[in-house]
Amino acid sequence: MQIQGQFVDIPNREIYAVSINILNGEIAKLTKIESDTSLPYLMPGFIDAHVHVESSMLVPSEFARLAVVHGTVATVSDPHEIANVCGMEGVEYMIENGKQVPFKFYFGAPSCVPATPFETAGGEINAQDIENLMSRPEIHYLAEMMNWPGTVNRDELVMEKIRISKKYGKPIDGHAPGLKGELAEKYVSAGPSTDHECFTAEEALGKLKLGMKIAIREGSAAKNFEALIDLIDQYPEMIMFCSDDKHPDNLAISHINDLAARAVEKGKDIFNVLQAACLNPIAHYAMNVGQLREGDPADFILVKDLKNFQVISTYIDGEKVAENGETLIQPITNEIINNFNTSLKKPEDFQITANGNKVRVIEALDGQLITPEISGEILIKNGFAESNPDEDILKITVVNRYEDAPPAVAFIKNFGLKTGAIASSVGHDSHNIIAVGIDDESICKAVNLIIAAKGGVSAVSGNQEEILPLPVGGIMSASDGYEVAAAYTNIDRLAKEIGATLNSPFMTLSFMALLVIPDLKLSDKGLFNGQRFEFEEVFLESQKTGDRSNQNLE
Repeated sequence: MQIQGQFVDIPNREIYAVSINILNGEIAKLTKIESDTSLPYLMPGFIDAHVHVESSMLVPSEFARLAVVHGTVATVSDPHEIANVCGMEGVEYMIENGKQVPFKFYFGAPSCVPATPFETAGGEINAQDIENLMSRPEIHYLAEMMNWPGTVNRDELVMEKIRISKKYGKPIDGHAPGLKGELAEKYVSAGPSTDHECFTAEEALGKLKLGMKIAIREGSAAKNFEALIDLIDQYPEMIMFCSDDKHPDNLAISHINDLAARAVEKGKDIFNVLQAACLNPIAHYAMNVGQLREGDPADFILVKDLKNFQVISTYIDGEKVAENGETLIQPITNEIINNFNTSLKKPEDFQITANGNKVRVIEALDGQLITPEISGEILIKNGFAESNPDEDILKITVVNRYEDAPPAVAFIKNFGLKTGAIASSVGHDSHNIIAVGIDDESICKAVNLIIAAKGGVSAVSGNQEEILPLPVGGIMSASDGYEVAAAYTNIDRLAKEIGATLNSPFMTLSFMALLVIPDLKLSDKGLFNGQRFEFEEVFLESQKTGDRSNQNLE
């Protein structure tokens, strides 16, 4: 097979017409030809440098079908989410499912399962499991070391996992939100070599100077592109692009190609941008992904221009896998694995006895995973704490989905619901059921829809009930990716119709139990301070309470 195009030679910072010959899935010969500006641009494919495939709500084979349309040929994939649900069986599932399609999944060994001892998870990955995984060629790195306190303080188990990774010569991914100065130095010196959790340029610059690669993240909830993109001017060889978590409706529209286009629009050097988007992950993770050199795997894309990066076609190992916005990867039959064992709930399960009207409140921030702790006032009725919708302070709950246990209940701001509730069994990291709502009846209804389906996302309002079932681990669908994206779009629309003001309410909801990101989160065991790594009381003060329903208590 022979293909001609205007070759974007990233290392040499040139663009010139070439003809490439492909034989047995490799670039057999690359020959310069007479200049022809009518030819499409020929360039290496895009790589997502850190993603949890599970957050797309799609199994790997379906994720690949959508991603190749946008020119993505490979991902650095952390199967942390399914591991928290199903343990080693979950990791094996991701590897084997990914092998069924022509796409390059580079899976890591999940380093923190369970993520913390302060929540109930369904699986565990211990040091011996890390040894077993690292010995396998399908595992390419130690996935994000979220236990930064353990890393900084040289916890024995943490350091054993890092030691094993070093023994096999495989890189160690970092996860150190907000760490600066001496803490950052101690963290990096232990071994982590990347970070995708930087919120500010100052934080990222400090880590770059310590030798860390920085993955600029732009997912469905966490968006750090604007804060960090200027770093590419000075550190092009140290920057990568990633999505981390991307919901199916967003993946159906764009992927890493969108970050490249936005960077170019901001005036960033095209070769720096493409080095970050296409080449730097290959070097860091020793990926067998083609860079359009003779002898390389024939992984490349043809695009119409170098501004919008509209993909004409995508090739992986010489096979055309997408063309003109259509995926050419055929769907497969996907198996179902799960770990879901809790009974239907009653509205009174979500009641919380009032101990004053002033409470700690989780402040959800659009586009960020950090959640500051603020104070607020709730309503009280018959001695029970209720949402205060006039102040947008709503009840939030996390329900243990692995066994029957009382739900944890607290309060949250900025979801904006005016009626009903939304719920999800995608609840990082342990994937218990998490819900936000106006009243106990709506919350209970939304939670029970998920329990009955053994996983999913739901929205309810009055007689309206919508659920997107996620039967694979309670976090992924086995169905066609485009159908899942359409169903998700519908349920997202309902959430916004009942008042949700966040750009991606379900993605934001899924992170409200992510204890390793400060400041205030909720696990199935209670309200948790992510700065001090300890539980907090919901109520700020104790006082005699009466029936104060339907009052603005400010």
